[in-house]
Amino acid sequence: MCTYLGEGGKDVLARTRSCSQTGPTYIADEPRSAKPGILQIIEIPGLHTRPVKPHGTPHGAVSTHTTRSTTLKIHPIATMFPPLTNEELHEITSSVRAHGLRHPIVLGPDGVLLDGRHRLAVCEVLGIEPRFTTYEGDDPDGYVLIVNLRQRDLTTGQAAMIATKAQVGTETNEHLAPAAAIRSLSEMTGISMGRLELADFVMRHEPNLVDLVITRAVSLDKAHGIALASKARAQASREHLARLRTEAPDLADRVITGEFTEIQAWNKYTERVQEDIRQRRVATYLLCDVVTALAQTRGSRTFAKYDPQYQAPGRPVTRETITHAMTALTEMDAVWRERDLP
Repeated sequence: MCTYLGEGGKDVLARTRSCSQTGPTYIADEPRSAKPGILQIIEIPGLHTRPVKPHGTPHGAVSTHTTRSTTLKIHPIATMFPPLTNEELHEITSSVRAHGLRHPIVLGPDGVLLDGRHRLAVCEVLGIEPRFTTYEGDDPDGYVLIVNLRQRDLTTGQAAMIATKAQVGTETNEHLAPAAAIRSLSEMTGISMGRLELADFVMRHEPNLVDLVITRAVSLDKAHGIALASKARAQASREHLARLRTEAPDLADRVITGEFTEIQAWNKYTERVQEDIRQRRVATYLLCDVVTALAQTRGSRTFAKYDPQYQAPGRPVTRETITHAMTALTEMDAVWRERDLP
């Protein structure tokens, strides 16, 4: 068990892998790929910061804090973590007011702010000169991820989603198979593979829920359930389109050209199928009534008793009608032979 001093000097326990599922975050003692490096204390007297809230910062962009002498870019992974609550900010402010800035702001060699953006804002509010340290390791991305996971009071779902989002586009994620990438991330962060697999599934199939999980607006389990349904719908759409290409290529073409959505085309196809069933049912009933009744008159001399005065209104039996009936029966016989019906 090791201890990390987080925001405001609060102790944040980094849990070992053997007991990683006992608390709100799953953190390993020594992440394999997040080397802490050497932190050198740098005093910058007279430096005051003024935090600037970014507006509409897109995914992957960097936010900034402006100072009198320079502009500090915030590492994009740090911005993935949800803002501190008012209670957490009050705790940091009280600590810094009482004890000063006990833990300096961490910058990368390129000046990017890796850790301490909230401490930096508190220093500005209280008029305290911030101290800065330089991270000299070789994995700033891993450092930012691990140090923030250790400090923040996150649910397992939040931690898994942030770690998964942070890994997107990294060399590890691009060169390893999905299962291997998840295993590597689990070993690095201490987050269970089960939670990371759920987060990865949501990332792939319902990416619009990622930030909602991170901000705790939606639980990871609920997001996973929605993602499962989305995947099922997407699979059904692919299957529908494949079937349309075979059975209704004209509708498939209208999907490809954008005239119909897959759902609209499938509904049109369903309507066609239902209408075809209706027509086949009506035709079958008609033939069963007419042809069966006609067959029963064979050899009965029923025809000789035909009397025009009793014919059904609008349905006279004439020589022309008989000719058409004989033609229809000939055509019907040909169809029965073609379909090999009894």
